[in-house]
Amino acid sequence: MDRVPALDEPLKKIVGGNTAKVMAAHLDLHTVGDLLHHYPRRYAERGELTRLADLPLDEHVTVVARVAKATKKTFNHGKGVRLEVVVTDGSGALTLVFFGRSVFHHEKALLPGRSGMFAGKVSVFNRTRQLSHPDYELLDQDHEGDAAGAVDAFANQLLPLYPACKQLASWQLAKSVDMLLDTMEATGWEGVVDPLPPALREGRGFETLPEALLKIHRPRTKADIAAARDRLKWDEAFVLQVALARRRRAEAQLPAVPRARRQDGLLDAFDAKLPFTLTEGQQRVSAEILRDLAAEHPMHRLLQGEVGSGKTLVALRAMLTVVDAGGQAAMLAPTEVLAQQHHRSVVEMMGDLAEGGLLGGSENGTKVVLLTGSMGAAARRQALLDLVTGEAGLVIGTHALIEDKVQFHDLGLVVVDEQHRFGVEQRDALRAKADRPPHLLVMTATPIPRTVAMTVFGDLETSVLDQLPAGRSPIASHVVPAKDKPHFLSRTWERVREEVESGHQAYVVCPRIGDEEDAPKERKGAKSGQRGAGSAADSAVEYDVGGTEEATEGADGAGERRPPLAVLDVAEQLTKGALEGLRIEALHGRMHPDDKDALMRRFSAGEVDVLVATTVIEVGVNVPNATAMVIMDADRFGVSQLHQLRGRVGRGSAPGLCLLVTDMPEASPARARLGAVAATLDGFELSRIDLEQRREGDVLGQAQSGVRSSLRMLTVIDDEEIIAAARAEAVATVTADPELERLPALRTALDALLDAEREQYLDKG
Repeated sequence: MDRVPALDEPLKKIVGGNTAKVMAAHLDLHTVGDLLHHYPRRYAERGELTRLADLPLDEHVTVVARVAKATKKTFNHGKGVRLEVVVTDGSGALTLVFFGRSVFHHEKALLPGRSGMFAGKVSVFNRTRQLSHPDYELLDQDHEGDAAGAVDAFANQLLPLYPACKQLASWQLAKSVDMLLDTMEATGWEGVVDPLPPALREGRGFETLPEALLKIHRPRTKADIAAARDRLKWDEAFVLQVALARRRRAEAQLPAVPRARRQDGLLDAFDAKLPFTLTEGQQRVSAEILRDLAAEHPMHRLLQGEVGSGKTLVALRAMLTVVDAGGQAAMLAPTEVLAQQHHRSVVEMMGDLAEGGLLGGSENGTKVVLLTGSMGAAARRQALLDLVTGEAGLVIGTHALIEDKVQFHDLGLVVVDEQHRFGVEQRDALRAKADRPPHLLVMTATPIPRTVAMTVFGDLETSVLDQLPAGRSPIASHVVPAKDKPHFLSRTWERVREEVESGHQAYVVCPRIGDEEDAPKERKGAKSGQRGAGSAADSAVEYDVGGTEEATEGADGAGERRPPLAVLDVAEQLTKGALEGLRIEALHGRMHPDDKDALMRRFSAGEVDVLVATTVIEVGVNVPNATAMVIMDADRFGVSQLHQLRGRVGRGSAPGLCLLVTDMPEASPARARLGAVAATLDGFELSRIDLEQRREGDVLGQAQSGVRSSLRMLTVIDDEEIIAAARAEAVATVTADPELERLPALRTALDALLDAEREQYLDKG
């Protein structure tokens, strides 16, 4: 190819149709630019040239030696074949071992008398030093005497190892990248635009982008790799920060109705009724939010707060401020249980202020309505009427708020509780119900990885509540290894009984419900390699929650893992066994909403001793008398979930206890994760652990799992300083040149980053 390929040119023109199909299907590589930025994951080091007499064990070495003999042997009753090649350099001998189909290829190449360079890790088998499947390069027989340069280059070369797939090995990718680099070099890198403004690049001492790409793919030294990484990380951080800075600037220019605080209004009346003083953190964060609400552009703020730090109270004060200013406020909750709980607690906190327009209601008051999918037709009609007429200033609801039939008189504020439980589309659908962009407040107790990433990247203005209100008690957390130490599980139930006998209550949480409706879906999941479960009857006998029978081997050990524990099974076993005599009831998402609400009311009133539940109690449930929580199969929950669940206890004056029950082996990653949760109550620290494990997701896209990421070189958890510095540079750049008219290369890089889907995501998010 005598012309430079454009970065958006399809790869099939460079690597061929079949290879391009594999790259697209399995590695998400579609264009020349994708392949250029498909960086090596790590580099193999062949090690310094070493004499055979001086070979160190368990280290990577390179030797120059002559083949003395090659012997093909069979094993496993003739089913397997290996090639043993003995090489010598005069100081000693070494055996090279090859297995499998490659034996025949190596047998033809490694003939006695041939000299070559051999690289690999030294091990010992049958008291003989060997290299298993070494890299090698044979020396030209006619010029073996002057091969010093070739030997040195071979020995010290850093071999790039690329993220690969079953259909395309790393060395095949390396060959494709080499071919592309040769073409780019031959044509002067004409199509490669450098996104960094020249002044920024020179000021920070970065090399040019072509130099960085060559060094990342063809490093001569480790210093080359370090220099290239520094430059390429800055590219990613800076371009992303420019995208976010431009988005923030555009949002700041959108018109919004200012919702300034009104003196002697609803908020003042509410504050006067509070039986306690706001914490310093609540006062500070409330001031930040109220300042944003008074502005003429939409607030877009993330409220991060520890479980129990009083986020709901802060959000309610913001909602009352908007009502005082003539608008309406909506709170979106992820479950009906939580929506009902929020509605109940808001009405209780407001008292007669929540009865605006009703007999006995305060003249300063407003109406607080609940809207969920399971409401009766009459109640639903009345709620919709109250919203469209403006009679209701506050509405708390589930996804039902998003439906087309729901209309507002003047929606001024949207509060999203547990931000990670809603997609951008759902949040956007609710915001779209306002005539002008409403203010937005999203809340979370433990940020999931993508939220942490977006926070670090500065897309959201952030408020942090890191102070617990007075009267909150500490929570002790412990891992219970049910399989390794069954008596620990027995002691768990003794502790639950002790808490109940002391006048307190307890939760027991299980991963699934466990009736017959679970079986078909879960068996299908098991077949496809997901965490599946059998029927309820199976689960009841395969794991004894009393700790008297062994569970089957876990995923980290040998054999198949038993099904996850189920609420209905565990409730029945505890009723007849370890907790016999206590008032035990089961709560799960398949119950009728009225039944769930009634059960939660009974539990809150102290009429139930032990509530066996799914994660339906994960957020918002507030029962101060509940002091103990046992989480069965705790390893099947995420870090954020565990922290949220644990936050349901210790909400009163008595200390809380959370026991994380697992059958995972001590050395497994799952046990390490549980140990981390047990070791700290700091939700922000746990979010960092979660981020380290799951990565940040697609920072500019919809995936939150970490599978698809915009980031190829940058990692949020390790590169916060680079991100912060890039943000400052990006803000200065966008302030000086909002449309990037003087920086066409940066504009081109930005267009390449923001495809239509991601542009739309930023517009909504």
